[in-house]
Amino acid sequence: MDITNLLISGAVGTVVGGGLVLLYHFVAGKDAKSKAKLVMDEALRDIEGTRKESELKIKEQTLNQKAEAEREINQAQKELRKVERSLDKRESQADQLSQDLEKQKRIIESSQNRLKVKLEQASQREKDLNEIFEKQRKQLHQITGLSKEEASLRLLKLLEDELGQEVGSRLMKHEKMMAELAEEKSREILLMTMQRFAASQTAESTTSTIDIPNDEMKGRIIGREGRNIRAFEKETGVDVIIDDTPGVVIVSGFDPVRREVARIALDQLINDGRIHPTRIEEVVAETNKEIEQFIRKKGMEAAEEVNVQGLHERVVDLLGRLHFRTSYSQNVLRHSVEVAFLSGMVAEMIGLDGDMARRAGLLHDIGKAADHEMEGGHPKIGADILKRHGEGEEVVHAALGHHDEIVIEHPYTVVVATGDACSASRPGARRESLDRYIKRMEELETIALEFKGVAQAFAVQAGREVRVIASAKDADDGRAAKICRDIANAYQDQLTYPGEVKVTVIRESRFTELAK
Repeated sequence: MDITNLLISGAVGTVVGGGLVLLYHFVAGKDAKSKAKLVMDEALRDIEGTRKESELKIKEQTLNQKAEAEREINQAQKELRKVERSLDKRESQADQLSQDLEKQKRIIESSQNRLKVKLEQASQREKDLNEIFEKQRKQLHQITGLSKEEASLRLLKLLEDELGQEVGSRLMKHEKMMAELAEEKSREILLMTMQRFAASQTAESTTSTIDIPNDEMKGRIIGREGRNIRAFEKETGVDVIIDDTPGVVIVSGFDPVRREVARIALDQLINDGRIHPTRIEEVVAETNKEIEQFIRKKGMEAAEEVNVQGLHERVVDLLGRLHFRTSYSQNVLRHSVEVAFLSGMVAEMIGLDGDMARRAGLLHDIGKAADHEMEGGHPKIGADILKRHGEGEEVVHAALGHHDEIVIEHPYTVVVATGDACSASRPGARRESLDRYIKRMEELETIALEFKGVAQAFAVQAGREVRVIASAKDADDGRAAKICRDIANAYQDQLTYPGEVKVTVIRESRFTELAK
């Protein structure tokens, strides 16, 4: 409608403009009348064309607006129908839910009715049972002639006897279960501990052999009339053995530290070439200082490795001396560090102080560093040294009793003894001589072959396991189990060995055919 008004206003303006123009020409002169008429006619024609064009545009706009309104109405009707269908669906669901609720209500009412009936029946039965029990009690009193208190005492006495027997059997059963559980748990703790700390196997051994560049050096070591070798042996406290073996000189001594000093000093003298008594004194003195510093360093490194603080200087020195001590080719210092780690882990698993266990484990073999200087075994010597230098009672007792030679008074002693046994008996920790090793392997196989029904026996795992092949003809499964136990008992009675020997008996039936 706004556009229509604009068009009409435009047309009116055009007419008015035309009229003004004509009026202007009319006023201007009569000669312009004819032109004015022509202009008027043309203006009228333009006005008529403009009017018709405006009417067409108005009709077109009206039609477009009508079509747009119809589309909006159709869209609104579609949405209304969609809402109506959704409402119908929800109404249907609500009706279905109402029906389901009604069914559940009827089911619950039915269940309540049945439960009420059962409760009434149960109450009636309980009442009847009480009446029957009261009648039976009266009859029992009449028959036995016992009062209620006397009958209760007898009944309680019978129950007490019966329960006493049952409690005893249950206690025995639980004790057996607890023993099995404790054994299994201890085995698990030891296995986990050894798995967490897997130290390297023994591969080194102390040696007293020194290489020389040529055999002429042997004469220079001996010196004129043997003065050099006598001076060297006097300063170091060891024996120097020079024989016909080419290219080597042997240093012999019971003290591993002295032997190491002699080895290093003699090696320096050989490299220097100046060998005479004065030079020997100087080199041995320098070597002694170097070894003392080396010993102190090794002791401090071991203490720091297991995080043990506050050790006395003398204890640190003795700990470092263990670096030059071996037991069955196992370095005693590394063995002490290993026992410290194992003891600490075992103690933490069973709720003890891991730091105290590591300290006791590190110092348990300290007596081996001074057993050639003092009388007695290394446990007693070690305990005396630790006590003099301010160590606690637990540490002293662990050093004294880790070989089970005294009554165990502290749990840390048992922990250290366990770590010591694990470190010493694990595969590869210690090494025997070749002859003893071969002899022990032969003894293991020979004893197993003496039993009837054994076809073959093989000692494996460095003698820690024996695999026995039982004959399928001469032994059944029960006989094979007895053979296994008998062999294990024979090993315990006849042999001495570190750790354990596992006996495995294998029995099989084998059939072979050839396809041609």
